[in-house]
Amino acid sequence: MSNLVLFWHRRDLRVRDNLGLSYAQSRANLLVGCFCFDPQILHRDDISPIRLHYLLGCLQELQQHYQHLKHPFLLLQGQPEQVIPDVARDLGAIAVVWNRDVEPYSQLRDRRVTEGLNERGIEVKTVWDQLLVAPEAIHTQAGNPYTVYTPFWKNWQGQKKLNPVSDLQPGEGLTQSQKKALDRVEVIDFPSLKDWGYSEPEKLFITPGERAAQRQLEEFADRSLETYEQQRNTPSIDGTSKLSAALKLGAIGIRRIWQTTQEAIGKAASDRTLKNIQTWQQELAWREFYQHVLYHFPELADGPYRSPFKCFPWDNNPQQFQAWCEGKTGYPIVDAAMRQLNTTGWMHNRCRMIVASFLTKDLIINWQWGEQYFMQHLIDGDLAANNGGWQWSASSGMDAKPLRIFNPATQAQKFDPEAQYIRQWLPELKSVQTKDLVTGNIPPLVRQACNYPLPIVNHNQQQREFKQRYQQVKENLSSRVEL
Repeated sequence: MSNLVLFWHRRDLRVRDNLGLSYAQSRANLLVGCFCFDPQILHRDDISPIRLHYLLGCLQELQQHYQHLKHPFLLLQGQPEQVIPDVARDLGAIAVVWNRDVEPYSQLRDRRVTEGLNERGIEVKTVWDQLLVAPEAIHTQAGNPYTVYTPFWKNWQGQKKLNPVSDLQPGEGLTQSQKKALDRVEVIDFPSLKDWGYSEPEKLFITPGERAAQRQLEEFADRSLETYEQQRNTPSIDGTSKLSAALKLGAIGIRRIWQTTQEAIGKAASDRTLKNIQTWQQELAWREFYQHVLYHFPELADGPYRSPFKCFPWDNNPQQFQAWCEGKTGYPIVDAAMRQLNTTGWMHNRCRMIVASFLTKDLIINWQWGEQYFMQHLIDGDLAANNGGWQWSASSGMDAKPLRIFNPATQAQKFDPEAQYIRQWLPELKSVQTKDLVTGNIPPLVRQACNYPLPIVNHNQQQREFKQRYQQVKENLSSRVEL
C-alpha cells in the first residue's frame, strides 16, 4: 500500500473545494478518509444534540460521496492523539493530512496527534481551509493581531483570496491486499444520537450535507443577496443565508462562498446592489475576525477580554436566568427569540444581539451563562463566533464602543414593526395589538388573559444600575493602577 495518505476530516465535511483533501490526493496512490468521534468533544457540557444531529447528517452524505468515488472512509472513535497515529501506522500511511482549526482545544489536540505521528515516522501536513486569510498572514503596522474590526476589515479585504480548489477525484478501487490492511483497523458502525444518550429531534431546521449547503448558497444568491443590507436585520423575513451551520462543520467551503460574492459583483447592475453584496462580504469578514481573535487570544474561551468584566459584580439570579432560557421574561421580542432558539436550534442574528444584551444589561447575568446556553442549543454553535458575539453584546470583548445597551422595545419597533416575528413565536399573543407587542406595554389584564408573564425587570432601572456598576468597577481598577 505504497503512497497511502490518510486524510482526517474534522470541520470540513465535504469533498468539494477542500484544500487539505485536494493536497492529500495529490500525494497519494491511495487516499483514505476518516473521521474520529472525540469523547472530549462529545461529552463537553456545551454540546448541542441538534448540532450532533446535523453533524451525523453531514457525515452520512460524506461517507456516501467517498463510496461513490471509490475511496475508503473510516469512522473511528477514541482519543485522536492515540487513534489517528495508530490507524496511520496500521495502514502503512506515508502521511496524514488535515485542515487546521483556531480553537484552543483543537490546537492542543493537533499538537499531540502530530507528536504521535512523528514518533512513528509518519509525515504530517496541515493547511488553513476554513479561512480566506490565515491568522498569521494579517496584522497591524506594529505587527500585532487586530483587536478592532474596522481596521481588520480594511486590511483583510485587500488580501488575496484563493479560488476554490479541485474536488476529490475518483479512485481506482482497492486491491485484495489493500482490503486486508484496512481490515486491521478498528472502525465503528455509523452511530446514532441514541448511542450517546440523546433523543433525535423530529426534524432539522437546516438540511445537513454538502449538496443542501450548495443549494442554500445558490438560493440565497438568487433570492436575497441583492437586498441583503435592507433585509438582514428583519427577523420575520428570510433575508439571511442560513449557511452558518454549514460553515461551522465545513459542509461548504468558504472559498466557494467568496467566489459567489465575486460573481455577483460582476453581474451587479447598480451601486445599491454592490453595497448589498459588500455588506455580506463584511459579515464573512466578521466571522474571520472572531476566528483570528480566538487564535491569537485563546484565553477568550475562558473569560472576558476587558479588565472591568474580570471582576464584575453580576447578579446571576437563577430564576431570572431560567425565565430568559424559557422565553418567559415578559418582553415579547426577547421571548420570541428564545422560543425560536428552543424550537429550531437557530436564532436570527439581530435577535441574538437583543437577547444577549437583555441577559447581561437588564438581568445583569454573566454573559458566560448565555454563551453556554447558546452552545447547548444552537445548530450552528461555533466557539469563535458565539464567544465573540456574546462578548460584543456584553461589552466585555473587542469592540470600539465597549458599552452598548439595547432597549428591547426600541429594537422591536425598528426591526419587527408589525410584530410578525413576535406573533410567529408567541402565538398566545397573536390577538394583542401590534403597538402593545412592539413596545412591550401589554396591559396586565391582557397578559393574564393570554397567560403571558409580567416583565421580570424594569429596563430603565436596570440600565441605570448596570452603568453605575460598570463605572464603579472602572474607577476601582483605576485606583489600583495608581497605587
